[in-house]
Amino acid sequence: MITLYDDAQRLHAPETFLVAGRPQPIPEKPIRIDLLMQGVKEVGSTVRKPPPTTLDTVALVHDRRYLAFLETLRERWHRIPESSDVPLPNVYAIQRDSLPPIGYPEAVVGQAGYHLGDGACPVTETTLAAALASAACAVEGAELVKGGERLVYALCRPPGHHAASDLAAGFCFFNNAALAAELLTRAGKRTAILDIDVHHGNGTEAIFYDRGDVLTVSIHCHPKRFYPFFWGYAEEHGRGAGEGFNLNLPLERGTDINGYLPALETALQRLADFAPDVLVLANGLDIAIDDPFKAFAIRTEDFRTIGARIAQMKLPTLVVQEGGYPSETLGKNLASLLKGLGA
Repeated sequence: MITLYDDAQRLHAPETFLVAGRPQPIPEKPIRIDLLMQGVKEVGSTVRKPPPTTLDTVALVHDRRYLAFLETLRERWHRIPESSDVPLPNVYAIQRDSLPPIGYPEAVVGQAGYHLGDGACPVTETTLAAALASAACAVEGAELVKGGERLVYALCRPPGHHAASDLAAGFCFFNNAALAAELLTRAGKRTAILDIDVHHGNGTEAIFYDRGDVLTVSIHCHPKRFYPFFWGYAEEHGRGAGEGFNLNLPLERGTDINGYLPALETALQRLADFAPDVLVLANGLDIAIDDPFKAFAIRTEDFRTIGARIAQMKLPTLVVQEGGYPSETLGKNLASLLKGLGA
């Protein structure tokens, strides 16, 4: 098994994010890499640095205007007298789908409210470099799976599945899983995404919601009282050409392996019906019982069970890292999942 990782991913290291209106220590920090690498070492995976990717490649799933915003945000933000170090909107672009459509402002404060979806996507001086390095892991992972590798792990950090085409949110800037799926689809592979993060992958859903060529399936904590709150409900099936190609399986807080496995079976049956050539597994280890978000109760040995059941699909699989935050078992949980998948 090959693991993809670039040390530039450590460059994104904000100290806080907003929780209930107050800055709190951010769990999405570089130490995640060290903990995940413990799991990589346990399964004996070869670690490679991927070739660099470009914003032109990222633009396959992200809006050019959004990318230009990220490139220029900090310089423009600090022209504002007495501005904060980390850009933070004081106005948000609500009712995006309204008629008439909302306008696109020239002011950087307005653009921040358009492109930064919440208080959990702090943009530092080195965020863009780290996000590009993270995306490069997914890009190379897609290339390796396309070339015949059966199992590849892309250690993507910062993560990506909350990032929509023109929106950063939930620690995410570039949607790595969506980018990998897009590249595989353009290469002629019938591609499905299975997202097992404890949070719904709302950005991934949004990117493919009107398309029927990529299947998106997500098992997550019910959003009625959990982030991202507004998306991830069972009623979201896709739209237009995408009708029937999005499946959400929200579960209650406290779900353990006994409650999780029936949802996984439903997900895998939908995958079987779609009959993909390849699988992108958006891997959220934050379903663990000791994860700081404490929503699900999946134990280390359960991750192997989950991985083994997914492996029964016998699909070339790109594992793209999403959530999973500092805990004593984070590395062990990754190793357990990868062993189940066949590492």
